[in-house]
Amino acid sequence: MARNTRPIVIVALGDSTTAGTPQFKSPLEAPPNGAGNPESQFSHWLMRQHPAWTVLNRGVDGERSDEIAGRFNRDVLAARPAAVIIIAGVNDVYQGRPASHVTTQLRAMYDRASAAGIAIVAGTIVPYDTATAEQNDRMRTINAWIAAEAVRDHRISAVNTRAAVAAPGQPDRLASSPDGLHPDVSGYRRMAEALEPQLRRVVDSLQSS
Repeated sequence: MARNTRPIVIVALGDSTTAGTPQFKSPLEAPPNGAGNPESQFSHWLMRQHPAWTVLNRGVDGERSDEIAGRFNRDVLAARPAAVIIIAGVNDVYQGRPASHVTTQLRAMYDRASAAGIAIVAGTIVPYDTATAEQNDRMRTINAWIAAEAVRDHRISAVNTRAAVAAPGQPDRLASSPDGLHPDVSGYRRMAEALEPQLRRVVDSLQSS
């Protein structure tokens, strides 16, 4: 069967850890092309490894899961991507929202992507060094739910982006960070390395169809 060679568009949807904070502002934050060090975003590293992919950075620093879901039509559906990476919930936890608030919003985004035929790569919430024990418990609850949803629903591929940036033996702390809240360049690169196999599987499936 002939391979499908249509351009591959992937949307990276999320908050600061998708945008590339603190060293990069996404195109939504600094139109039209973003600003800062482009290596401080996992989308950069994905496109560097796969030049044929267009990974649209649709991250906004500080947004909760409901705010991210509120721009789903504009930032995901309008782009008609092959896949969407969704990482959301850390700001909900920071602001005291319950885990159920996040999982409800995530499930709604997963369902909207599935209805549009868009493959879902669900990343887990990454740590931040000032989180309390209770905040870490809520993040673990959300991340466990993401992993369980991927087992239950074959349309979702879960990626442990938290583990990708965590310090060795310290899952609730960043391995390295410029501000204690976000990964540094090496962390964003490790996020890309964790996400890439699942995205490649999606792309290979599309191209062979």
